[in-house]
Amino acid sequence: MTGRLDGKVAFITGAARGQGRSHAVRLAQEGADIIAIDLCEQIDSNPYPLATLEDLEETERLVEKLDRRIVAAKADVRERTRLREVIDAAVTELGRLDIVIANAGILPMAMGHPDPMDFVDATDVDLVGVMNTVAVALPHLPDHSSIVITGSTAAMLPGTTDNPAMGPGSAGYGWAKKTLMGYVEQMALHLAPKFIRVNCVHPTNVNTHLLHNDGLYSMFRPDLENPTRDDAEPAFTTFQAMPIPYVEPVDISNLMLFLASDEARYITGQQIRVDAGSLLKFPQGPS
Repeated sequence: MTGRLDGKVAFITGAARGQGRSHAVRLAQEGADIIAIDLCEQIDSNPYPLATLEDLEETERLVEKLDRRIVAAKADVRERTRLREVIDAAVTELGRLDIVIANAGILPMAMGHPDPMDFVDATDVDLVGVMNTVAVALPHLPDHSSIVITGSTAAMLPGTTDNPAMGPGSAGYGWAKKTLMGYVEQMALHLAPKFIRVNCVHPTNVNTHLLHNDGLYSMFRPDLENPTRDDAEPAFTTFQAMPIPYVEPVDISNLMLFLASDEARYITGQQIRVDAGSLLKFPQGPS
């Protein structure tokens, strides 16, 4: 099946690389034009390098290669005024808005140096940033639109993001993602009369920079002083019921595509995991 999103426009945050870039490309493959934003700066509490302007330009190139239109802009989801400026201008240029994918997120971990501001940074991006994204998009969304929010399977599990060793930033990440579950249900209820669907996708470990960094390697392999990716991958594999270390960004994008399409026209208020069985394997959290 092709052309599932012909004539539609999707607004994607955190689109410079990782899951966000994958979503932009996958939706463009099915006919959507794209509005792509990313911070393209570093947040000090985040232990791994965030995306760059060059990364965002690569997303732009990949979408244009598919003969789709794209408006790519540097913007911070924490700044609602800037987001509104970007979305208003982009909708004027592209003519409409039908899909919102609130994907931007960080996992701050100041390993060994806990700072309460890490909690603030995480919640500002992962929770407030999502609400800002939805707020600026809503005035442009016609009936029968779709909003999809990125959650986290790990945040559903006790002893993962709320592990004290992970610090305030991880606690903020987990609290934000859990809070989004209720937010999604409330927004789905209030937007139902307009047939606007709101759903949350909860990935397990995904093959992106958020997973592949020294801080998370150390959390998965605390028995080693300086664990490498090769050291961590067997531990990643124990996290899922299916014997894989992580899923790929496109595995999440395929669900985003379905939820954005008219095939999901009556699916709303859902919490949908792409987790290879991790929550079933560890319903009480990993020991």
